[in-house]
This record gives sequence, structure tokens and C-alpha cells, in this order.
Amino acid sequence: MDIKNHIAKVFSFVNDELLKEIVLYASEKHFPANTELVKEGHFVKVLPLVLNGLVKVFTKHEDKELLLYYITQGETCIMSFASAINDEPSQIYAITEEDTHVILVPVDKLKQWVKTYPEFNALLYRQYNVRYHDLMDTIHLVLFNKMEHRLYKYLIEKSERLKSNYLKISHKQIASELGTAREVISRVMKKIEQEGLVKQEGNSILILNR
Repeated sequence: MDIKNHIAKVFSFVNDELLKEIVLYASEKHFPANTELVKEGHFVKVLPLVLNGLVKVFTKHEDKELLLYYITQGETCIMSFASAINDEPSQIYAITEEDTHVILVPVDKLKQWVKTYPEFNALLYRQYNVRYHDLMDTIHLVLFNKMEHRLYKYLIEKSERLKSNYLKISHKQIASELGTAREVISRVMKKIEQEGLVKQEGNSILILNR
């Protein structure tokens, strides 16, 4: 499938005129897993539109991360959009979770398309709504839920995003993304394993009873 048809299929709202603009001015890129797309404190020069793959968006303090949300096919990073449109440094990090195929929209075109194409604005409004609920869920989980609930919900979401019940991930990485200590994750993981929810195999975790 050529790139024009691929964009039209994933972003079905795009009309012919906007599609021509995207093909002409945006760049198509493939990034391997664990590639940093956006860094906190840096100005956003391009906005990623995901054609395939998975990107995690998180904030970081010292050696701990807090996962905010994922970006997958047909989505973009609304916090990067906010930084770009306001000419402000990014407040988040964005890193590819797996091999990811994106369209990178230059900021000058982004500002122009927001004014010119209502369809493009509609995508961004939908993303604002989705991410608002994601962030509220994260706040509720951090404030009101026990760690075993947070951990299991995290594993289920990652499993759904990666389309696999088998996750290759260390306790250290999980702890980092949930903003806690590795020892806490190891203890809670053992508990949910005893409950028959997961099975641990070295640095891999099998999700059971989904």
C-alpha cells in the first residue's frame, strides 16, 4: 500500500485537499522500539501521527516515571500538540514501545491546518477528550487504588496495546512506569500470581484468565 492510501485508510476523516498537503509537507518515518520521539524540556518541532505501532507517553522525576497514556494507530500526542501550538517546551516524554510507523507534521503546517481544515481540528478534539479520561483514570488509580489493582490494570492495558498475553518486561521497568520501587512490584506481582492472574517466567509475564 502506498503512503497516500495508507494515510487515507488510517485517518479516514482526511479529505483530498488535506491528504495532498500531508503527503507534500509531512515526512514519513519508521522508528524502532525504544526510540525517543519527544523529550521533556525540548521544543516540539513535529507532531507524530501514528500509522502503525505503539508509543508510550510519560512524565519523569529523578529515576521514576509515571505512564500517562499510550498512542496507537490513528492517534496523536495531544500534549505534544499543546506544546507545539503554544511554542512551549514539552512537559512529557514520548518513546516508541514497539516498531512504529508515523507521519511527522511540521509545526508551521500544524498551525495552518488547524485554522484551515475542520476535519483536522475534529481529530484533535477527540484526542483531547480521550486523553482527559486517560489522565483522570491515572489520577484515580494513583490516589485511590491498591497497588495490586494498579499493577494488574497496567499489565492488561499493555497486553491489549501489544495484542499479546505474553509480555517481556522486567519488574524494574514496571516500577519505573508506575512510579514506585522494584521491591514493591516484585512483592505485588507474587501476590497476583498466587491469585492466578499472571504467571512469571524470568523477565516475562503471561497474563492469565483474560
